[in-house]
Amino acid sequence: MSSPRRQAYARVLAIAGSPSQRSRSSVLLRHATGILQPRGLSVGELGLRDIPAEELIEGNYAGAAANALRARVAAADAVLISTPVYQASFSGGLKAVLDLLDPKALAGKVVLPIATGGSPAHLLALEYGLKPVLSALGARHILAGVYATDAQVRVDEFGAGEIDAEVRRRLEDSVERLSEQVLPRGAVLSQPYDLGRLALAGGFSV
Repeated sequence: MSSPRRQAYARVLAIAGSPSQRSRSSVLLRHATGILQPRGLSVGELGLRDIPAEELIEGNYAGAAANALRARVAAADAVLISTPVYQASFSGGLKAVLDLLDPKALAGKVVLPIATGGSPAHLLALEYGLKPVLSALGARHILAGVYATDAQVRVDEFGAGEIDAEVRRRLEDSVERLSEQVLPRGAVLSQPYDLGRLALAGGFSV
């Protein structure tokens, strides 16, 4: 008899707050989803390009794209949100996307915020800019955000990224936390866990 295979028990939605696939924040988001997918989770992605620019600019709450966005968020058990930091704030494009959600759209969901910026000081944009918005949308289970400076994430002309080892460790630990929160206990994995690594991954990222 063939070995048991794990079904998709939970759905994760990854929202990219940069319009560019070559952005550093998008590189981190893709690395995170790449960790989740082999575990049997259903991982979907959504970016600024998936919503017509005029609907974002006008805040067209009743539009088809906005309705589809809300439906995908409602169906997710966990949401990953990435953003570049511009002028000490998260991206305006991401804010426009979040404005199309219902007031409590993130209630009951595990949320992992990810951001990149020019200096370590821009971490405050994640802590005091993005996280309050997520809380206003009903999120009560926000994992410790993963922030990286531009120097810690390098992107070549083809969009391939190289992530600093320390940032990679923090990101992988946070994704591990997310997995633990949304996967049912005793779930059979499609790929084996590294138990030694799990034992070391004890805390949230900072």
